[in-house]
Amino acid sequence: MVTDTPTPTPPPAGLGLDAGGTRTRWALGGADGALIAQGQAAGWSGLQLDSTEGRAQIAATLGEIARASGPVRAVVAGVTGFDATQGPAFCALAASAFGVAPAAVRAFSDIELACHAAFAPGEGYVVYAGTGSVAAFIDAQGALHRAGGRGVVIDDAGGGHWIARQALRQIWRAEDEAPGAWQASPLARRVFEQIGGSDWAATRRWAYGASRGELGTLALAVAAAAEDDPAALALLHEAGRELARLGAALTHRFGPRPLALAGRVFELHPAIEQNLRAALPAGSELRRSRLPAHHTAARLAAQRTTP
Repeated sequence: MVTDTPTPTPPPAGLGLDAGGTRTRWALGGADGALIAQGQAAGWSGLQLDSTEGRAQIAATLGEIARASGPVRAVVAGVTGFDATQGPAFCALAASAFGVAPAAVRAFSDIELACHAAFAPGEGYVVYAGTGSVAAFIDAQGALHRAGGRGVVIDDAGGGHWIARQALRQIWRAEDEAPGAWQASPLARRVFEQIGGSDWAATRRWAYGASRGELGTLALAVAAAAEDDPAALALLHEAGRELARLGAALTHRFGPRPLALAGRVFELHPAIEQNLRAALPAGSELRRSRLPAHHTAARLAAQRTTP
């Protein structure tokens, strides 16, 4: 007697990725919107898609996530530093890693993903501050509009990398004027503790050998020193004002709308958000974006699996 073996049904799961300079967060979501699993892996950026070595690093990270997540039917990724022209390259890498067709993969910038997490199209603005900084608005027609987000070489003021650079600049200018001044500076002591040394050679090795995301982690040392060091607190105040400028730019262009804050910089210290609020136009409606971006990406991916 011959019996038919049932054909396994592919899991109705969508994988969401939020790739940043420091780490990549992933989440697996079902078609019913339920979160199935989540985790994290090494960070990467869209800039790496432009080199053979960079693509190999991304492929390794995606392979690690694929082994942890199990089979999926669709992938949606928000990627820092991503440009639409890099879409085919990423879709090919993800398709290979997760065993899906390239058409089942969608990628866009991390700020566009943050907008989807915070608002319906046309509803509000997002100021995102992680390693870098940017503000964005998706209008009612689905077009993305941005302010800032031009990278650490040009700007990214208020982001973690900017905070770290400002701190290092301040510390070493003080050392130029009075060698050994760092010993009386809680900010310098915290930074040097994280770097692993107090001389210029240690800073040079660390700062110029670190990735963009790794350098941005020095913002943690700045925040840790803020309660004891007015100079550290002043840097965080200035970060808030710089981030407010991005939100104000979109308000000037498109009119008053609610503004949501997203990104790990807002978790560093209350002074950042407090100064951002103070610098915005009177009456601005401000909220925190509570839905993690990788959960939003998983929901969007799961929707792509629904017939």
